[in-house]
Amino acid sequence: MKAAAAAAAAMGENSAMVTPPAVETGVSLKPYNSFGLPAVAQALVRIRSDADVRRVVDDPVLGRAPKFVLGGGSNIVLTRDMPQTVLKVEVPGRRLVEARPDAFIVEVGAGENWHDVVTWTLEQGWPGLENLALIPGTVGAAPVQNIGAYGLELQDRFESLDAVDLRTGLGFTLGAQRCEFGYRDSVFKRSLAGRAVITRVRLRLPRPWRPLLGYLDLARRQAEAGIAEPDARRIADWVVAIRRQKLPDPALIGNAGSFFKNPMVTPEQCRDIIGRDPEIVHYPLPDGQVKLAAGWMIDACGWKGKAVGQAAVYEKQALVLVNRGGAIGSEVMTLARAIQESVYGRFGIRLEPEPVVL
Repeated sequence: MKAAAAAAAAMGENSAMVTPPAVETGVSLKPYNSFGLPAVAQALVRIRSDADVRRVVDDPVLGRAPKFVLGGGSNIVLTRDMPQTVLKVEVPGRRLVEARPDAFIVEVGAGENWHDVVTWTLEQGWPGLENLALIPGTVGAAPVQNIGAYGLELQDRFESLDAVDLRTGLGFTLGAQRCEFGYRDSVFKRSLAGRAVITRVRLRLPRPWRPLLGYLDLARRQAEAGIAEPDARRIADWVVAIRRQKLPDPALIGNAGSFFKNPMVTPEQCRDIIGRDPEIVHYPLPDGQVKLAAGWMIDACGWKGKAVGQAAVYEKQALVLVNRGGAIGSEVMTLARAIQESVYGRFGIRLEPEPVVL
């Protein structure tokens, strides 16, 4: 009897270890992409822990199937149904790991909403993310895109991350150097694209805190307010107000934020363009390159407010493409390609989309 009970217990333990992942079929992805574009996932698995990823990897069917990792869906354009198994990352959690003399180290689950985390850190008295307020998406997607705004990028506040390999199920940790951050770029867009799921991100919030107010729009807000030394909460409020003034709320008008990257050119290329278009908005960078304002070029080509079907260029900001209601992915991409050709024809610059097109 004891042997039978032990065998049954062992079988129970083994079955718990090989519990298959909960698979949802025929799932509409319209609520899971900020553009509000229609698409269906043939199979979707919600990832709330490292163990959930391992269950997918160990599954005899899902383990071999193509996979797509989905965070907040704020940086994708869906042009078709998804034959891949969609891994919807919903890992929760927020905690202070360490209060060092030079920084607060904060660990956050990859499924947490980015702006909610910015607000939470400020409420805890841990400033440093205020310039990145109101950026849509999840924490796990932030290092993939190396999100940035108003003079700050994620890499400036990054400590490390945890991820799980989609081939082996093994966990690993990456520091900033191995993430190979670039302008809206990282190793997760290149050699690790589709090969890993980020589950936790650790952020380094500097001590002592110093405000970053060099960006023109923030400097204007500061001058208007007449505040010589604004605190982090005040800067976050300014950033939120600026973003709401320029960018549509995805809950009201479907969009993926800035649709095109600001192109980088050499000083010689910039001088050539200035010779033809003296008013072009440009920003010299510390590395010697010059960043051109993609939105200004699109506006100069007359695209603001124009549409293809129900996809349109936002009337208030030419860098943003929007869903006026009922748009499909092919309309968005037809519009995007027409803008690219127009900008190339006038400026000789090929704009590169920021979102992932699927």
